Amino acid sequence: MQPLDLIGLIPLLPLAGFVLIGLPSAAGRRLPRPLVTAIGCGSVALAFALSVAAVAALAGLPEHHRSHQAVLGEWMGPLGLSWSFVLDPLSAVMILIVTGVGLLIHVYSAGYMAEDPGYARYFAYLNLFMSMMLTLVLGSSLPLLFVGWEGVGLCSYLLIGFFHSRTDCADAGRKAFLVNRIGDASFVLGMLLAWSAFGFTFDIREILANAPGVAASSPGTVTLVALLLFGGACGKSAQIPLFVWLPDAMAGPTPVSALIHAATMVTAGVYMVCRMAPLYALAPGAMAVVAAVGAATALLAAVIALAQDDIKKVLAYSTISQLGYMFMAAGAGAFGAAIFHVTTHAFFKALLFLGSGAVIHALHGEQDMRKMGGLRGALPRTFLFFAAGWVALSGVPLTSGFFSKDEILYHAWLANPALWAAGIAGALLTATYMTRLMAMTFFGPSRFDRHAAGRLHEAPASMAVPLGILAVLSLGGGLMGMPASWLGPGPFHRWLHPVLGAAESAASPGHHGPETLLMVVSSLVALGGIALGWRLWVARPGTPAAIAARLSTVHRLVKGKFFVDEIYDAAVLRPYAALCRGLARFDTAAVDGAVNGVGATAETFAHAFKLFHSGFVRNYALFYLLGAAGVLWYLAA
Repeated sequence: MQPLDLIGLIPLLPLAGFVLIGLPSAAGRRLPRPLVTAIGCGSVALAFALSVAAVAALAGLPEHHRSHQAVLGEWMGPLGLSWSFVLDPLSAVMILIVTGVGLLIHVYSAGYMAEDPGYARYFAYLNLFMSMMLTLVLGSSLPLLFVGWEGVGLCSYLLIGFFHSRTDCADAGRKAFLVNRIGDASFVLGMLLAWSAFGFTFDIREILANAPGVAASSPGTVTLVALLLFGGACGKSAQIPLFVWLPDAMAGPTPVSALIHAATMVTAGVYMVCRMAPLYALAPGAMAVVAAVGAATALLAAVIALAQDDIKKVLAYSTISQLGYMFMAAGAGAFGAAIFHVTTHAFFKALLFLGSGAVIHALHGEQDMRKMGGLRGALPRTFLFFAAGWVALSGVPLTSGFFSKDEILYHAWLANPALWAAGIAGALLTATYMTRLMAMTFFGPSRFDRHAAGRLHEAPASMAVPLGILAVLSLGGGLMGMPASWLGPGPFHRWLHPVLGAAESAASPGHHGPETLLMVVSSLVALGGIALGWRLWVARPGTPAAIAARLSTVHRLVKGKFFVDEIYDAAVLRPYAALCRGLARFDTAAVDGAVNGVGATAETFAHAFKLFHSGFVRNYALFYLLGAAGVLWYLAA
């Protein structure tokens, strides 16, 4: 049997790991930790090996025949839907990211979570997440994609609230769950409208094939479908106005932040938009909204990251910002550039989160950068790995982040110079806040207590090896997507061309720009941001405090994250809570009062009438006599 015929096993292998680990744990049996590690990591390793084999087999097919569907069985018979997976160049990129980066994070987790009493439960949840994410990217229809979409949302909730005895974790899990439900409602409406508008089908390929005819007769319908689906993407990928859940999600274990909330799940919205690229290319109004929301999110989150003190919160806002760049690229018609940034971001952001985990592990749980400093000498290996992620995210020339972000900025310039301006400002802020993070964590005097200083240690090999692999990918992974103006389209873009090429051509503005000049500008901006951060937090470390004191109102606004959570609390949560209290009082006073009133009235009449049923004959005779007298009196009158 050929590897392409086995793609249905790729999501099933981690699902089997979830069952093998989860069922004994649910029954109260404690599996040996080495067995949990073997099952949890082994199932993902097998899925990765099968993914590599399947993608290699796909690459051996002619360019325009690189698509293979595996049908596992009938699902929704009346709707003509099967449970089937499709492997094409786009889903191939995603399964390699999910299984490859996922495997590294599973191995890292074996060291990071080694002493946690919920070790088996953690790996069960992580395996379930892998299965759901692979279902999402391989699903051949919108409902099957949505099964994975909801599945990763469930796993996110379970893993954010993994330390469920802590109030902040439980609250963060609920917040993520509820905010994502808003986006999911939009996605469901878009899916149903697509079914009714595009030939009563949920199959993605059939929807995209029917879309041009619908666009010709009813362009507003296509735009509405695209916007509703994008509403779902805003929830899953943490874009304005639904980004507030992601920073709080950092309450979960750090490897979870690396896998789910940086490398894979949060990019599901970007993947969905690119999967539906031919639809979006027919809706320029929707693409303009996607680009504008992405640009605004990229800039806002970068500003907020500049003033955060929790090392994971800085990286969380950085993730939101980078997701904004991906949507800005998709909205500008550069769908391949968006997926390229998804790929490079998976490398360097997973590295940075896992690197922060190594720092937190060394400091025994400390996440406040104000209590770090001077760790470069104590943790030299971690510093080198972290530095690779720093320069890649900052966009230093020839790193992976340089190639992917520069391509986005170039296409943003072609689409609308205002998008480019927002992107270049975000690039400056990105390099600055990442240099601030490095300075506060690894440079300057030590600010942690002496007790922690005596117990500092480098991460074990199970954590260091994944960091080293991700560092190499962060520095050199961008070479597969070098600019077309250098040596022609890189292998990454040639690989995606059969899936995204037509949509990119349809959405292209039809003109070219000064790519080399723009690349030089963005390189200078990245290096300038690093130089600015170094000057403020290393060369003259007292300057930021002086600036904050001088601009106290602005500083309070930025440090308070523009009080978006407080605005939601005042505008949505408190009115909703007041409405609930009012409805509860109405329910008690009116509804319950009416029902109880009927009962009380019946009870009163019952008490009155029971006097007529005493069981004594003399009483009955008296009532008859009084009744007869009353009748006679009435007749006589």
